[in-house]
Amino acid sequence: MTQSQLRSTSPASWQPGRPEREGLWIFTRLRDFIDNIANTTPARLALTTFAVVILIFTALLSLPVSSATGEATPLHQALFTAVSAVCVTGLTVVSTAVHWSSFGQLVILIGIFVGGLGTLTLASLLALMVSKKLGVRGKLIAQEAMNSSGRLGEVGTLLRIVIVTSVVIEAALAAALVPRFLSLGESFGQSVWHGIFYAISAFNNAGFTPHSDGIVPYETDLWILIPLMLGVFLGSLGFPVVMVLQQNGLNWKKWNLHTKLTIQVSLILLAAGTVLWGLMEWENTRTIGTMSVGDKIIHSLFASVMTRSGGFNLVDQNQMDSTTMLLSDALMFAGGGSASTAGGIKVTTIAVMFLAIAAEARGDSDVKIYGRTIPEGTMRVAISVIVAGATLVSVSAFLLLQISGASLDRVLFETISAFATVGLSTNLSAELPPSGVYVLAVLMFAGRVGTVTLAAALALRQRSQLYHYPEERPIIG
Repeated sequence: MTQSQLRSTSPASWQPGRPEREGLWIFTRLRDFIDNIANTTPARLALTTFAVVILIFTALLSLPVSSATGEATPLHQALFTAVSAVCVTGLTVVSTAVHWSSFGQLVILIGIFVGGLGTLTLASLLALMVSKKLGVRGKLIAQEAMNSSGRLGEVGTLLRIVIVTSVVIEAALAAALVPRFLSLGESFGQSVWHGIFYAISAFNNAGFTPHSDGIVPYETDLWILIPLMLGVFLGSLGFPVVMVLQQNGLNWKKWNLHTKLTIQVSLILLAAGTVLWGLMEWENTRTIGTMSVGDKIIHSLFASVMTRSGGFNLVDQNQMDSTTMLLSDALMFAGGGSASTAGGIKVTTIAVMFLAIAAEARGDSDVKIYGRTIPEGTMRVAISVIVAGATLVSVSAFLLLQISGASLDRVLFETISAFATVGLSTNLSAELPPSGVYVLAVLMFAGRVGTVTLAAALALRQRSQLYHYPEERPIIG
């Protein structure tokens, strides 16, 4: 056999399906690239996924068909709205009801639903869709985010449960709201649209409203306010807690530590916020001072629920007393539960830090609660999340003070609202120049993906060391 005949029968010259595979080389390389990131640096995949999703929605909102006037929306407005929707914040620089067309509002609603699933969920879904699998490290990240102790092979099922849970709860909220809008005189189409919009916006703690005057016209309508509060509260608990409640109901003994701490601290903050907000605004005639006792209580409860990430408001935030604004800042910074649609530093972070302080005050070497010891690594993650959040808020507030020239209380309120993805506003966002809008957009993105991804990444970065330096204790305090 000649050398040319050998070349013609070599494996390289005869490969079944080679032309088809060559046509799919882009998909193959994309799959390998995503699979590599998912296995080595899942946190980076989460950040990249969220950024790409935001860019897609920015492009959609920039289209002329997305605006009510049929004109292209400026980049800074489209980007800010896309970030606010995907990061489930609710801050706006243009009126959702007036500026955006029906298509634009639909884009915003889809952005809220997608963003509400969370960065790590989206990244895990992307890896599953493209590479058909999650690497071990990718599964560990997803498992850590969901606080699941099940087998790694169950992570895909866990992600499907997250999506199904979201759809079921939102459908139930919509079923409660649609009949009420119908009874108020809206057409069937409007009632269905408003019911679905408010249901998705409430459960995802987004705070977007399809009405130009928000929910102020319904400030005494419990048929609307109660479903909104329930949706926001359930969304703020987090998917891990909701799944535990689905499996074990109200059986306290079967709840894991995360569920116990999340629900307990959430209820404490809810009760404290209601009482303090009501006391501070009780005589304020610019807000609730002229209302009946029953309406004052409703407004106080509603404000306490929404301040911790809901974003809906019944009173003008500019008309609140300075002490109430400071209280709102603290509640917004606290936020809701981990792996939830709420923002902030999360209630379990606060719980861990207070337990550590109490243990130190008692002289205990371990931090214990409900018959469990909290690892030192968890406390280090909690400290990292708090410091990172405070640093982001401080730097952003400094920049906005320089850009806007507004008062400190308004700037701090808007900054914390953006970082904690709350959406309550003193209308400073709409008054800012493009440079200030970009600062808030970056802060919303960092607040939504930064602390969550940081916590999940740090939790898996425990390294064993072969040696220890001699201990020396610096003076603290």
